[in-house]
Amino acid sequence: MTSRIFSRFLTASCIAMMVSFSPALAQDTKKPFEPEYGQQGKDVVWVPTAQALVDRMLDMARVTPQDYVIDLGSGDGRTVITAAKRGVKALGVEYNPDMVALSRRNAAAQGAALATFVQGDIFKFDFTQATVVTLFLLPDLNVRLRPILLGMKPGTRVVSNSFDMGDWEPDQEVAANTECTSYCRAMLWIVPAKVAGTWQMPRGDLTLAQTYQMVSGTLTSPGGATPISNARMRGDQISFTVGDKVYNGRVTGNRIEGTISDGGTWQATRR
Repeated sequence: MTSRIFSRFLTASCIAMMVSFSPALAQDTKKPFEPEYGQQGKDVVWVPTAQALVDRMLDMARVTPQDYVIDLGSGDGRTVITAAKRGVKALGVEYNPDMVALSRRNAAAQGAALATFVQGDIFKFDFTQATVVTLFLLPDLNVRLRPILLGMKPGTRVVSNSFDMGDWEPDQEVAANTECTSYCRAMLWIVPAKVAGTWQMPRGDLTLAQTYQMVSGTLTSPGGATPISNARMRGDQISFTVGDKVYNGRVTGNRIEGTISDGGTWQATRR
């Protein structure tokens, strides 16, 4: 092979090698995804929840290792990772695949082995096995999710950053104003058991009407009808007052059993 031919062969080989390696080189130099405050998502823009408020949200839900936390619209994964670092199984549902990948990297870097993330649409994903649901969505999105949340097991805790559930009043509110500069309020709802209807008791009929966790009604006995007062649900726990007696009970399907403030017990069966 002459020197001129060899030179041309070498040049062509080098060009071929550069072409073959250029995509890999470009991939290697690509910067990792970094979310931007206010970036547009499927349903909302991305705004990170302050870590202080994440802690408050999990505290007010009284999260324990026996719980299963699902965060709807999990963003960079901080709520899920924080729960996992408390020894709690936690799952984040996020539509943006780049956010999902970022969350997985963050979880691995922080040793949060109990944190998992899936790419999906929160309105199509089945999250009903959760015992705690966390979210940072706009009120209209919360209201769209509300029928599903109210159909979950009584006692399920729902915690929202800043935005409400329409006319479903929260059971508790907290703020982290000294440790947070924006979106610093959290609200807690406890899914109530469904108790509307007529319940048969040994001393008469208890008729209940229900709006979320608020309850009203009447106890009808041979002596007449007496309105109940101070009636309220907290998960599967019901409490109300009849006259000077306070009734507390636990709802299990179509049966209630409980105690009375005078030392007695009571039970009721739904008709």
